[in-house]
Amino acid sequence: MHIVAFGTYDVTSHPRVAVLIEGLRACGAEVTEVNRPLGLDTAARVAILRQPWRLPLLALRLLTCWSGLARESLRRRRRPDAVLVGYLGHFDVHLARLLHPRSTILLDHMVSAAGVATNRRLAGSGGLKLRLMKTIDALALKQADVVIVDTVEQQQALPEDVRPSSVVCPVGATTEWFDAGARALERPTEAPLQAVFVGLFSPTHGAPVIADALDLLADDERIEVTMVGQGQQYEEARRLAAANPRVSWVDWVDAEDLPDFVAGFDVSLGIFGTVPQARRVVPNKAFQGAAAGAVVVTSDTEPQRRMLDSAALLVEPGSPEELASALTKLADDPAEAQRLREAAYERARERYTPQAVATPILERLS
Repeated sequence: MHIVAFGTYDVTSHPRVAVLIEGLRACGAEVTEVNRPLGLDTAARVAILRQPWRLPLLALRLLTCWSGLARESLRRRRRPDAVLVGYLGHFDVHLARLLHPRSTILLDHMVSAAGVATNRRLAGSGGLKLRLMKTIDALALKQADVVIVDTVEQQQALPEDVRPSSVVCPVGATTEWFDAGARALERPTEAPLQAVFVGLFSPTHGAPVIADALDLLADDERIEVTMVGQGQQYEEARRLAAANPRVSWVDWVDAEDLPDFVAGFDVSLGIFGTVPQARRVVPNKAFQGAAAGAVVVTSDTEPQRRMLDSAALLVEPGSPEELASALTKLADDPAEAQRLREAAYERARERYTPQAVATPILERLS
């Protein structure tokens, strides 16, 4: 089966499509990439929602990328069996349908435009922006033959008429993360306990909850935390955690260096937000942290409980007290922390490798 991975996706910012591509290849599919990264991450797209006068920038970049996608697609004589439109492909899916009218169009629809606008409080209550985002979602979904989501909860959030054509594929992690995890597990868990958070500081992530927990742990010399990234709630998080001298702040880590970087920590912090999106997803960082051989500490939501079960420490969403208690528990018992590191890695290796993640897509296509 020949599949074209198509769009303006950027695997360095959103590794989801890299997992799907690697997995489809591992399952025996021939996958060709036709990709022109847009160069606008989630934060930049949110800025456009806040400041609509930036829309011409988005349109110009999109048209420039699309011209390259169209040229490359037209040069290829062979019709693909399917076209996989990468994450944040709400607009790309229209071009994919135009260029490949007889191919099966797969849309990776992990996050809706309306959901992003609502979670980041950009759309008001039923205002024009929210209606626009809902229209963008509806038009994108209409173009797809198969809609890919990452959890059952996300599937249930789809329009009722779209659900029968949807398939659930967990986010997973690429092989590099599992390789880093195998090496990391050779290292014992020792004091001080080292924890890491990597993210874009969105409301889904709940960075202020982490920061409040770090404030509670300000006098505990056995716990050190590194916060990687920047975004909407970054300044608030820094302010709330300012009293803890054992918190390090890193602007970013390059994608190729990230697996080994995270694998150097004992604990990978997940998400702790209370917005609706936070209760429907399992984030990249949970899968990647588990694959990297770290204890995953994240919020106790239905999809995360189902994904991790006993191979993680789950805390009440929005509760810095429970998060602080979980980290204290791990610092108190390095042997238990080591057990959870190994359990998380085994869980990920059994269920969330690229091949395991992509198998439902090929099953649907066949």
